[in-house]
Amino acid sequence: MTLATDCRYDWLVDPHALRACFALMRVLRPHLSDADDFLQRLQRQAEQGYCLLAARAGDEVLGLAGCRLQENLLHGRFFYVDDLVTREDQRSHGIGERLLSEVRAQARRLGCVNLVLDTALGNARGQRFYYRQGLLGIGMHFREAL
Repeated sequence: MTLATDCRYDWLVDPHALRACFALMRVLRPHLSDADDFLQRLQRQAEQGYCLLAARAGDEVLGLAGCRLQENLLHGRFFYVDDLVTREDQRSHGIGERLLSEVRAQARRLGCVNLVLDTALGNARGQRFYYRQGLLGIGMHFREAL
């Protein structure tokens, strides 16, 4: 069992380190086709401010948080969490909590006034986790495929 304190938490930029995150990100985003496509998406998203935080023990990626700095009239300057995932066998060991803590710290360094994320309506386990972490549901997210 790996605890949150046994991990190192790094904001990744190296393509090799980013590629190593593909398998875990695919748990959250199963539509991702392959590691090359994943890396290309990350590079395009980085141009829009996306950054990826990894919780790692040795060479193993145990958790990820993908975020970006944004600003709008609703939230002001905020840090948006696009992706948050912990390896299934590592859940309930504090890794997700520590990832969010690191994300909050980065948001504060960037002068953000809010931390924002969306979750699926059917993700009851995730919603309970977010409530425990102090995040509150404030609306519904709508989408139309074009």
